[in-house]
Amino acid sequence: MTDTEVRPTTSALPTTTLPSPSSVLDDARHQLAEAICILGYDEGLHSVLATPRREMTVAVPLRHDDGRHEVFLGHRVQHSLSRGPAKGGIRYSPHVSLDEVRALAMWMTWKCALLDVPYGGAKGGVALDRSALSLPELERVTRRFTSEILPIIGPERDIPAPDIGTDERVMAWMMDTYSVASGYTVPGVVTGKPLNLGGSRGRASATSRGVVHVALRALEHAGITGSERTAAVQGFGKVGRDAARFLAEAGIRVVAVSDQYGAVYADGGLDIGELALHVDRTGGIPGFIGGDVLPPADLLELDVDLLVPAAVESVLTAENAPRVRARVVVEGANGPTTTEADRILAERGVLVVPDILANAGGVVVSYFEWVQGNQSYWWHEHDVEVRLAERMSRAWDDVTGTARTRGLSLRSAAMCLAVERVADAHQLRGLYP
Repeated sequence: MTDTEVRPTTSALPTTTLPSPSSVLDDARHQLAEAICILGYDEGLHSVLATPRREMTVAVPLRHDDGRHEVFLGHRVQHSLSRGPAKGGIRYSPHVSLDEVRALAMWMTWKCALLDVPYGGAKGGVALDRSALSLPELERVTRRFTSEILPIIGPERDIPAPDIGTDERVMAWMMDTYSVASGYTVPGVVTGKPLNLGGSRGRASATSRGVVHVALRALEHAGITGSERTAAVQGFGKVGRDAARFLAEAGIRVVAVSDQYGAVYADGGLDIGELALHVDRTGGIPGFIGGDVLPPADLLELDVDLLVPAAVESVLTAENAPRVRARVVVEGANGPTTTEADRILAERGVLVVPDILANAGGVVVSYFEWVQGNQSYWWHEHDVEVRLAERMSRAWDDVTGTARTRGLSLRSAAMCLAVERVADAHQLRGLYP
């Protein structure tokens, strides 16, 4: 099988007057278009910032354990390289599509710029159901996908990381596949690796820690203080699980948590440690005796101070946004709020902290891992957490300061800061003839 490079046509580019969004990619393009209008950039620069620098779509054949052959479709999109090598996760999900990956890569560009990390944005994925594969099958599909995108990744080109459906073991296989092809060990080709292969302390929980750092600042910003603050967390995976734990440790009463199988509610607060043990034993939230069964969709509409959507995209929509009762929404997932929902929440006075700020802790500590690998010098976990807190706090101050001085929402302020930094880098570098 050979890879196919796909390049978007000019006709596919967004303009500053876009149709009503109908997909995650439309939402990402609308956010960029709004920033372009506020910043006063022309359509030429808009086109440059909207167009992915490189896209690769590959066939990923797999030989199953029983001898059957199946072909999956994989993608890697590098949205921007203006501020450094591309950076972004790899997800394994049946819902992976090229448009989804394009949107996520674009958001990674803005996230890296907003946190002043010297990367551009990328994202990748394979459209498969991980739960349907054995461990040997998962390894084979990972190594084949890595070999297919190998020409465009590397520690100075594009550095993948874990995302939905992938983990440090998948990153170890990707690193090994790249290293075998290179003829020597290249730990810097991915981040989110196991510690004994060059991973960073604090990386696994970094996104969750960043979410909670920002959530606590947002609650304070909204005037919500004291010991009776409440929260609901949608998602109990890579981000939601530790976010719920850290919120509880910070004195927030986490009253509801959900995963893809169900939800649980306890007015007095859930025991997150016991819930985690239950999920480890059973594979999901259903059956947990420490709370009442809750319809998962109802979690988004609970009367709480803080709502953390930390699962997938587009869960807050025009349909349910009028019923959201949380005073603060902190986006632990990428793109959980549609453009229409964002408008409705703003009109209702709900403070929404955008994903490119709220969940940027993962890419910050991925950067720390990359730096440690380049130096062959490893930091203590305390050092990682202090540096992460400093970065998140500085970005929060930058965004809220811009929102205040320019009269913008936090999302618009964050987008303007990020887009301006990427545009400045592009213009300083110039256009290669």
